[in-house]
Amino acid sequence: MSTHTTMHKVQNPIQGIKFAIIMLCLGVGILPGARAETAAPPAKSAAPAATKPKIQVADTIVAVVNSEVITRHELNDRVTLVEQRMKQQGIAMPPAAEMQKQLLERLIVDRAQLQLAKELGIHVDDTMLDRAVARIAEQNKMTLQAFRDQVEREGTSFAKFREEIRDEITMQRVREREVDNKIQITESEVDNELAAEAAAPQTQQEFNLAQILVRIPENASAEQIGERRKRAEDILGQLGAGGDFARLAATYSDSIDALKGGELGWRSQDRLPQLFVDAVANLKQGEVSAIVKSANGFHILKVLGKRGASVVKVAAGAAAPTVQQTHARHILIKVNQVVTAADARRKLTELKLRLDNKSATFEELAKLYSNDLSASKGGDLGWIYPGDTVPEFERAMDALKPGEISGPVESPFGFHLIQVLERKTNDVSQERQRMAARMAIRERKLEEATQDWL
Repeated sequence: MSTHTTMHKVQNPIQGIKFAIIMLCLGVGILPGARAETAAPPAKSAAPAATKPKIQVADTIVAVVNSEVITRHELNDRVTLVEQRMKQQGIAMPPAAEMQKQLLERLIVDRAQLQLAKELGIHVDDTMLDRAVARIAEQNKMTLQAFRDQVEREGTSFAKFREEIRDEITMQRVREREVDNKIQITESEVDNELAAEAAAPQTQQEFNLAQILVRIPENASAEQIGERRKRAEDILGQLGAGGDFARLAATYSDSIDALKGGELGWRSQDRLPQLFVDAVANLKQGEVSAIVKSANGFHILKVLGKRGASVVKVAAGAAAPTVQQTHARHILIKVNQVVTAADARRKLTELKLRLDNKSATFEELAKLYSNDLSASKGGDLGWIYPGDTVPEFERAMDALKPGEISGPVESPFGFHLIQVLERKTNDVSQERQRMAARMAIRERKLEEATQDWL
């Protein structure tokens, strides 16, 4: 009897992933491709006993992403890990075949993004990884050691967990570079956003939603669109008959949050597509929406929770809120395939020593060494509002007094020396309101564009 291996091959991973047909090897017993080797019979018939057959089970390839393979062992490991996490979160399991299909698709997408990161020179070093893991422990209100113990009690080695986090950060950087930089926002879109905010209730609501997405392929025919709508209607029918939303999301949803039961997390209504807000506005907690059509496909939404937003809008005629602005400058050394994190840190430490000894000015060194566009201005970033910079930069900047210079500070862009020049408290200006509206639009577009890119 012969065996064969069915595998999925992706030659152009980023563009081709969403159209891939995933062919899984779902056999039981010896895996497809396994070999049974039997030792040669003894030379003499007088031998006391035949040699026991030697069984060797070989791993198999389930997908090829460019020149890299994904093996059955990797897929099984991912299935085991996700099953553990779904059980801990109380999410009902989808059928085993559907789970493997979803996870193989996810592995292909992840591998493609990591390959692209390597091509682009995007790398997360151990120092950045240590800080990310420490922040996760802090968010879970645990010491690092207690968090490590918890991870290992749940059946995952801490070293493996760290590498998962490294890959997640790397893929996030790729998405930011490949998607975020291509988003365009017009002034008319900002005008419409501000008008909608002015007409909205003084206190906005926040929603915790879950979704099931049935994606429409790019350049889909009317027949394909009709088939996808029929699929969404079938799912809605199962929900109406008492089906579990999280299980159906894990089974059928084409969204990247499918295996989390489709949960999107708490978001204020201005951070959700208006289509979603309109669809759930009159729903109570636990209720499910009708089918919502967007450019991405057909969505079914469930309201997991509603609450009043923590930020209340300022009423017309009331005094404008005030914020603290910081005037700062910096020297940035970027990390790439030539300059390591250690190189960048060492160079900035040398420059800090020169500044402390007053053997050079900040402006001179920024012009000579900074990799940022602000170098030509001596590193001057102008007046910065809260939220204008990445959190790592903002935390370090906020800890400085006017005139003080930081040590090397790591951020997603590289390593910085930061100097605070002065601070002031100011009203939120019209320009600032437009900037906030632009950020809200960008966040919505980014999520949609990321879904399309994946």
